[in-house]
This record gives sequence, C-alpha cells and structure tokens, in this order.
Amino acid sequence: MERIKQVILIRKDLKMRRGKEIAQGAHAAMEFLVSRLRAGLHRDAAVAVELSDAERFWIAHGMAKVCLQIDSEQALLACHEKAIEQGLRSYLIRDSGRTEFGGVPTYTACAIGPDEAGRIDPVTGDLALY
Repeated sequence: MERIKQVILIRKDLKMRRGKEIAQGAHAAMEFLVSRLRAGLHRDAAVAVELSDAERFWIAHGMAKVCLQIDSEQALLACHEKAIEQGLRSYLIRDSGRTEFGGVPTYTACAIGPDEAGRIDPVTGDLALY
C-alpha cells in the first residue's frame, strides 16, 4: 500500500497559545474516529466503527501525521472543501471560544485523512510545515 498519512492544518493567524494549538491539532487528529463513535452512541446501540483499508493500514503501521500551517479561516475552509471534493475525509474543528477568542466559536484546525499521500498531497502540497 502507498504511504498513508494524516495531514493536520493549524491556523497561524489566530496566534493561539502553544498548548491551545496542540489541543486543537489533537482534536483534529482524533476526529476521524471520534465522529464515528459519536454517531454510534447516538443510535444507542453497540458501537462498531468501520475503517477503510487505508485507515487500518495507518493504525497498524505507525500513524504518520504531518502538521501544516494555514493562514486564515477562508484558506482553512477552502482546503477542507477541496479535500471533500477530491473524495477525502476531512474533519473541521471549531473551538467553542470559551478559553480564547472572546467567546466566539472559531474554526481553528482541520485534519485530512488518514489516506494515501498521493491523494492528500494535491490538496495540501503547497502549505508550509508547521
């Protein structure tokens, strides 16, 4: 199988505290799994999560992650939409604003994948490493 990775985008324009950036990236990284678990819990049934072949391979072989910086909410949303248009799973994180951002819910991060690097790179390849 081709190299599998997850790409995590963090907004640099928000000037979040380092711990906040890490927390937002962690939320994004976990969302590929948590969103499915939540859906199962809402059905009040036993929770079983179906994973793609790429996701199973990624979990079994090291869970490679690449963190990239993105400059604005507009750019974050555009990248998220482009990923979805390309058939990728993309998970947008919106912070509640309780500890930062003056109480205003704010898009902070996004995770794309895990999936094949060759599918993700056309979407995120022009972004700088974090």
